[in-house]
Amino acid sequence: MTMQPARRVDETLPAELLEGVDALLDEAGIAENRGLIERIVLTGLRLGTDGTRRLDLKITASALEEMRGAFRLFAPYAQVPKVTVFGSARTSPSDPLYRQAQDVASALAADGWMVVTGAGPGIMEAATTGAGPGRALGVSIRLPFEEEPNEAIAEASRVAMKYFFTRKLMLVKESRGFVCLPGGFGTLDETFELLTLQQTGKAEPMPIVLLDAPGVGFWEGLERFVDDSLVPAGLINRNDLDRVLITDSVEAAAAEITGFWRNYDSMRWVGSRLVLRLNAQPGDDEIDELNERFGGLLAGGRIERTEPLRPERESEDALGLARVVFEPDQHRVGELHRLIRALNALPSAPTDATPPAVPAAGE
Repeated sequence: MTMQPARRVDETLPAELLEGVDALLDEAGIAENRGLIERIVLTGLRLGTDGTRRLDLKITASALEEMRGAFRLFAPYAQVPKVTVFGSARTSPSDPLYRQAQDVASALAADGWMVVTGAGPGIMEAATTGAGPGRALGVSIRLPFEEEPNEAIAEASRVAMKYFFTRKLMLVKESRGFVCLPGGFGTLDETFELLTLQQTGKAEPMPIVLLDAPGVGFWEGLERFVDDSLVPAGLINRNDLDRVLITDSVEAAAAEITGFWRNYDSMRWVGSRLVLRLNAQPGDDEIDELNERFGGLLAGGRIERTEPLRPERESEDALGLARVVFEPDQHRVGELHRLIRALNALPSAPTDATPPAVPAAGE
């Protein structure tokens, strides 16, 4: 018999109501992840007992419904690595940037990746057509003007959102890499959110490419603004933009996305320690070199090889992979991309890149 997890003590709702929730979950046949489903149901009930305003309830209900629809869209492709392509809806097919988006999507699709876009025209349509039939997913936004879903993506391969925040969540959470082409406020918003998530350590390190067309210089202008205004004012660190590749080469862009996963697979926090899972075990000399180069990232101790830690064993989390473990300085977790790139460049690293398709089980 499967034991259900013990209920957390909840003094905000009557015991009879909690028992009713249990009965409801039983009747629905919910056993897997039951505690999480219970939390969702109980939160909904508390919104009712809190006297929450109708508009706030409408936002909550719509957001939850939209996330469910997006989860269902992505679920059949959980084992396929995905790259999200951002860019302007206003880019015309005659623009060299349109061809760049097509070509980078085509190159990644040929390497086994699916391409995720906002399902609109312009760059999004270019990436969809470049990926080809069955290799693209779209998360569109319902707007009173400008953007309509492009005809290149099948209706069954996209989901429409009312809110930008739910759309951005789904465009980011499923992907193992990102390519940003020039665009307006929306594209810049998405690009800066990616950079913020990486800088603050709120997202697992991912490859980010700012792709231009030869002679355009759009992203070089952003780089100058960063170097001339943000860094001197102390608003960001000098190396915060080092985690992205700025290029006008489709080949370099595709190589950056795939090469990030040459050795690095995933990460997991176990208390204050961080475990990086790898495709190949580093040698003694390589570990010594890593400690010499990246000692400043550590709160103390050393980078060491390790077998799967107990929480990883208990959840059977990527047990076949090699591992290194260390205690990072929490204020510098945004710099992990430097260590990951060094791990990918080790002589012991495999020559072929095999990206993980889904986040690690422990996250």
